Amino acid sequence: MQINVLEYLERTALRFPQKTAFADDDGALSFSQLQARAQGLGSLLAAELAPRTPVPVLLEKSPGAVAAFLGAVYAGCFYAMADPSLPDRRLVGLFQVLNAPLLVTDAAHAQRARALFPGRVLVLPEDDPPADPALLAARRAQATDADPLYAIFTSGSTGVPKAVVVSHRSTIDFIDAFTGLFGFSHQDVLGNQAPFDFDVSVKDLYTGLATGATVYLIARKYFSMPARLLDLLCRQGVTSLTWAVSALCLVTAMNGLNYKTPDRVRQVLFSGEVMPPKHLRAWRKALPNARFVNLYGPTEITCNCLYYVVDRDFADDEPLPLGTPFPNERVFLLDENNALVTRPGGLGEICVAGSALALGYYNDPLRTQAVFVQNPLHNAYRDPVYRTGDLARVGDDGQWYYAARRDFQIKHMGHRIELGDIEAALAALDGVDRACCVYLADRRRIAACYAGTAEKADVAAQLRKTLPAFMLPGLYLRLEQLPMNKNGKIDRAALTARLTEKGGGPVDR
Repeated sequence: MQINVLEYLERTALRFPQKTAFADDDGALSFSQLQARAQGLGSLLAAELAPRTPVPVLLEKSPGAVAAFLGAVYAGCFYAMADPSLPDRRLVGLFQVLNAPLLVTDAAHAQRARALFPGRVLVLPEDDPPADPALLAARRAQATDADPLYAIFTSGSTGVPKAVVVSHRSTIDFIDAFTGLFGFSHQDVLGNQAPFDFDVSVKDLYTGLATGATVYLIARKYFSMPARLLDLLCRQGVTSLTWAVSALCLVTAMNGLNYKTPDRVRQVLFSGEVMPPKHLRAWRKALPNARFVNLYGPTEITCNCLYYVVDRDFADDEPLPLGTPFPNERVFLLDENNALVTRPGGLGEICVAGSALALGYYNDPLRTQAVFVQNPLHNAYRDPVYRTGDLARVGDDGQWYYAARRDFQIKHMGHRIELGDIEAALAALDGVDRACCVYLADRRRIAACYAGTAEKADVAAQLRKTLPAFMLPGLYLRLEQLPMNKNGKIDRAALTARLTEKGGGPVDR
């Protein structure tokens, strides 16, 4: 029985020691090199940290970052990616949630790390440190599959980010099903699009380790240059794309597939947002022999819980089904009275049970208890369920179709974002008295509405210093007063109607 993801690496390093495991524009690591580097770093960390300690990693997406993640795991700890592109204030918020004693970084980010992080900063040495086999063996001997493996931050409605902690067990359970269902092998080359602080990347990382597939880490810059992106896919012989919907739409929106077809791609798996049928049709036309799969699932249930293999073209106004549950995952709909929804036309919240569930939010028991709950259908035994907050409707064909968010969380540019997080940052700015954000789904834009004296351009400039790029509003609307409903709350519907009718004045970023 496998209890640790490191067994993926160790088995694959025995089978394919010299095969490229991870590569990018600047270099590559073979499976044997990756294992040696991770064991050396793990020995350094194990000498200083207790098991199950969080290890923030402030590195660019690279093969070296993967080695740092696995080094934390060899030490019996768990890793959390801290993307250097995040603003200082956001990084400080992540560090405060983790309250970690040590951070891993490199020379390029060491000065910034020391200024922002209150604990010890471990700068990766130029040469791989030696491994301590006895220390590593002792750490492995006390480990269980319920131990945390990684933490990924999601947006928080109070302005404080949430760290979703996922165990070895959940990751192994999902990756074994994922790689088996979609036939990944050592002959594949995976084109990694997702940043390492986005859980889509988990599928790339551990699929590569489990199967021996090579993972090519595609730099962010390529996704603003479709021609160069497609050149890269062809040059590297990429066979599989597990991408956010927004990344696929970028290529088709800029007519990239008219320039070149990455004809070695045999499957495209997408998630994060609702896939527009016209973009899907363009990809299917360009790759008629490839398999296309619609994936659904939030970070809290370890990547995905539902999948639908696309078997036909869909009209522009025709939604894609959410599909079938992954093995060993129980997925069901509950209405507002916590009753099962099964009838056609019924609307309910998507709920998930099984070993795929995350351990919860790190250092945040109240928010954990709010969504990781006892199954409302019974109290006979402990049966944890994650309430996703996503609503789905049962179609006449018996399939489920995504409907909306239950709250003010949105899916934008492949990321799950709580509008309250942006509102908190907006309300904290000078010259902003009250603030409200709405999402214009048909235009795929976040709109920031506020009352105050600050000019829109100044508000936009200030937000760029505090929020990640994917959370920045694309529209700004300044009012003397925000509209209120009969309950004395900000009338979001009125704001949405006004923005839809007149627009809020786009601001260049």
